[in-house]
Amino acid sequence: MSRIARFAGACALALGLVAGVGQPAFAQEGVKIGILNDQSSVYSDITGAGSVAAAQMAIEDFGGEVLGKPIELVFADHQHKPDNGSAIARRWFDNEHVDAIFDIYSSGVALAVQSVAEEKDKILVVSMASSRDISGKNCSSHGMQWANDGYAVANLTVKGASTAEASTWYFITVDYTAGHSIERDASKAVEAAGGKVLGSARFPLGTKDFSSFLLQAQASGAKNIGFIGGGADMINSIKQANEFQIAAAGQRFVPFSLTPQDVYVLGNDVTKGMPVVLSFHWTASDETKAWKDRFLEKTGRMPSDPQANIYSAVTHYLKAVKAAGTKDTAAVLAKMKSMPVEDFFTKGAMIREDGRLMRQLYYAEVKAPEEMADKDDLLKLVRSVPGEEVFVPVAESDCKLLKK
Repeated sequence: MSRIARFAGACALALGLVAGVGQPAFAQEGVKIGILNDQSSVYSDITGAGSVAAAQMAIEDFGGEVLGKPIELVFADHQHKPDNGSAIARRWFDNEHVDAIFDIYSSGVALAVQSVAEEKDKILVVSMASSRDISGKNCSSHGMQWANDGYAVANLTVKGASTAEASTWYFITVDYTAGHSIERDASKAVEAAGGKVLGSARFPLGTKDFSSFLLQAQASGAKNIGFIGGGADMINSIKQANEFQIAAAGQRFVPFSLTPQDVYVLGNDVTKGMPVVLSFHWTASDETKAWKDRFLEKTGRMPSDPQANIYSAVTHYLKAVKAAGTKDTAAVLAKMKSMPVEDFFTKGAMIREDGRLMRQLYYAEVKAPEEMADKDDLLKLVRSVPGEEVFVPVAESDCKLLKK
């Protein structure tokens, strides 16, 4: 059994997570939170058991109870299957008295679960998922997007990777909803900057060999090869791009979903200069450093951006329940959207009517090995950008909630 699996099991035992076993009747009346994410596949390192740990930290910091009742926590693996995710959500809402679901980190699953949450009058907070449809054409009064989305990542990555001269791009894109959405937004950003997209190729989730895609990208002659995908797929693509000597041949390999966790795996020598768009990084302030130290002590791993956002979202939800004096969904949603989000890395951010948290984001680049002060000094934070400058503008949104 892996250390992550053991850790998840320990969380389950510590919190009494197995629903319905030995729970007193009053526990069913308290607030119950669900973490639904990838526990075993390509994104489990940046969500998975670490997201459960982050939620547990938020509950502990809140005192373990709200409205005089214990706060409960459950978790499950959606396996990147919308049907599976929506089935778990229905069971949690109907039979296990879950009040709010957090995390997801899969656009297809997020869209399915958001529909269920609205039907059941419950709450969904997506820590990070790329499809703009979640707070766009499929927006819901019961759903929220807490961290980066595909539009913001495409926007900041293209702008950050662009030079004074108009440039050319070729995209290698994962073949699912989120990938398609990011490619569309990135293409628009390229064209808005006067650049040109020379072509694209799509790959299935879980691809091991990217050689044919890289050869197509090389043959296009594009100055930038944008890779839209994450987790193990992105790690494999970067390794193989390095083997193909993409950079040495004069093309820039630009991953759109690189995380500090990926840099640990690949090393700064391979990833130096690559862009990273994120809302949380442990070097940003004394508060982020202190929270990182707590998370590291608890899990044995450095925290990811989505995991920090789980802490933020769960904390804000619990504050809203307390302020509302009830766990009634309508009252809690009203408080969540009227109260500013304040935590160790979020300052005064507000939730827009479409559910988008208008937080600041960072554009960062991976440091070269000689620039690093220590093994965890991975990134240089190039600039922070207000949410109003990076997320979909109201005028461009197709969310019905913004048209009132």
